[in-house]
Order: sequence, then structure tokens, then C-alpha cells
Amino acid sequence: MKNNYGLRKALHILPFSLFALLLAACQPAPAPDLNIALTAAFETAYAEITQPSATPAPSETPVPTATIPRTPPALPPIYQTSLLKVDDIPRAYVADSCQYLQNKWNPNNAAPGTVVMPIMFHGINKGEASGNDITVTEHKKLMNDLHDMGFQAITMQQMADFMYTNAKIPPRSVLLIVDDRKFSAFFNDHFRPYYVDWGWVVINGWISGFGSEDAVLPENLQLAAEGWVDYQAHGYVHNTPISNASPDDFIFAEMQGSITNLQTYFQKTPIAYIWPGGGFSARAAEVGIQVGYKLGFTVNPRGPVMYNWVPQADAVNQANPMAIPEMPSGNPLMTLPRYWDTDARNQLDNVRAIGDQALQYAEQNKATELEYYDIVCAPVYGAISP
Repeated sequence: MKNNYGLRKALHILPFSLFALLLAACQPAPAPDLNIALTAAFETAYAEITQPSATPAPSETPVPTATIPRTPPALPPIYQTSLLKVDDIPRAYVADSCQYLQNKWNPNNAAPGTVVMPIMFHGINKGEASGNDITVTEHKKLMNDLHDMGFQAITMQQMADFMYTNAKIPPRSVLLIVDDRKFSAFFNDHFRPYYVDWGWVVINGWISGFGSEDAVLPENLQLAAEGWVDYQAHGYVHNTPISNASPDDFIFAEMQGSITNLQTYFQKTPIAYIWPGGGFSARAAEVGIQVGYKLGFTVNPRGPVMYNWVPQADAVNQANPMAIPEMPSGNPLMTLPRYWDTDARNQLDNVRAIGDQALQYAEQNKATELEYYDIVCAPVYGAISP
């Protein structure tokens, strides 16, 4: 359209130019060369067509630069260690990878490699050890070794907060769990000194079936009021372990009965179920969550635990032939392992080494995990606090 307009303009100008030349030819002055004049007129008109001075050139529309999507890296596998028995395999339980990474790398939470060593106590004998009991001497050695190696005792609420959200706890923590009903003298003789000297609390797995007729109830209520003995559920009837054959009414009676008893007499709702006799099932683990438990403890000495890291077994194995496999229950949080007090001292170095190795493994993979979080998670979960 622009070139057609210029041509029409040139053709319009050309007759006037020729007419001016003819008038000039009628004058007495010498006649100019008509061919030269016509050529000059045509060149002037053509210049108007090809190089118009008054018409600006249109500007080009800028093309936006394409944004290249970032590809998230593959997340590293769960930390493994040869310090566990071969069939005791660490399992993760947090399904949401973004939530896990946010909790793991939040600087206000527990640092990677923070490890908890649950230990169960039955009897502490002043004479010779028998059955599942240890001697007073061995108990004192265990407690002193724990302290000397940097462990600190935590409450069950601290344990639950750590396992669910990676809440900050001491990097080397120990959960001291005494099974069954005890006279207050048991706690005063064997655990109060460590509460006085170090501020260490102890958990009691309380058998609830005796109700108000329980001879040791009043003195245990006094201990509970002092705050350093933390009472949790250890069944109602207790003497009949839960199994795959247990009907729902028995499971509910055992688990809900413990809650009702502790609420009635201790004015607290337990958050942990210490499985009586170490017996549990997939259905019982499910019921436990339904009635409000956060954690459950077996008698299986698989190893220590960390946030989103619980050693479990798929089947009965030679490494722990008496241990019920936990994986079929489907919930590692309800089937946590415990060390026996008779063997705990022998495992202290392994527990510390597992925590140290896990920290090193986490640091090696930190950049990868944070890159993944930044690409995949941050748009929804927000940036991790510096």
C-alpha cells in the first residue's frame, strides 16, 4: 500500500514538471536539453517513492524470551548403614517429600543425624540379674555411660514432636521406658538421682486394669504430680498380648481402656502405647491411631530411630528370631524398636556412629535436596527459613 501511494504521487507530480519545461522552452533563452530535464524530474519522483522523508518506518514488536523450565534433580535414597543387622532395614514414613525436606532443613528444627535410643527396663535387681532384669551395678554403668557419651533423656511428648515434625531435641537423645506397675521406691532408688543431677525424666508403661484398687496407684500419682515420671499406656489386662487373631473388642478394650484409666486417675491422655509382651498387629496399629495414640513401642531391638527413619523387618529372620515383623503393620510410628537394658551398653557406640554417619550423608546431599525443594516445593510450601 505504501509503494502504490508513492507511485500515484509521482504520476501526479510528473505532468506539472513537463508543463513547466514547455513554458521554459517558449522563452527566448537557449533551449535546454529536454531529455536531461525529463530524467531529472523522473529521478526526483522516484526518490519520493523509494525514500519518503516524511513517513516513519514502523517499529518491530519485541519477541519475549522463552523461560526454560528447571528440571528437579532426583532425590537421594534413604540413608543405609551396615551397623544394623542385615534384615533390619530403615524405613521412611513421611509420604510428602516436600514436607519432609522442609522439616529436615528448617534451621529451627533438629539437625540431621539427631538420633533417639529407646531403652526398656523391667527389673533392676540388687542381687544377681535374672530373666529380663539387670543388676543395680549394670544399671548405674548404663546411665553413667549414656551421660558421658552425650545422651540426654527426653519426654514422650518430645519424642512424638520429633518423630512427626522433626522438632528440636538433643542430638543424642535417650527414651527411658520402664514397663509395668512399680512401687515409687523403684523410681526413687534407680531414677530419681539422675533427675536430680541431670534433669532426666523416665517413662512408665502403666498397666491400667487394677483401677482404683491398685495398691501402688497413690504413690504413683504423687510421682506423676512431681513431673519427672511420665506415665503412658501399657495395656489394660496386659497379660494377653495382642496378635493377628485378636478381635476388635479386645483391641479396643486394651487400648481405649488404658486411655480412660490414665485420664481418670492421672488427668492426662497418653500418646504412646507400649505393646504388652511386644504383641501387635496391623489392625491394632490402625486402632491405636483411631483412638488417639501417636506412637507405639515394640520389644524388638532393631536399632535407634531418627526423623523419618525407623529400622523394621519384613519377615521373621535369624537376626531377631523372636521379633514380630513390623512392616506388615503398615505404620513404623506405631511399631518403634526398643533396646533391652541388658544389651544397651553394648550398643552405645553403634548408636552414636549411626547418628554421625546420617549427618555426614545428609550434608553430602544437602545441595541436591535444597535444589529439589526450590524447584518443586517452594512455590507451594514457601522458602525454607534461613
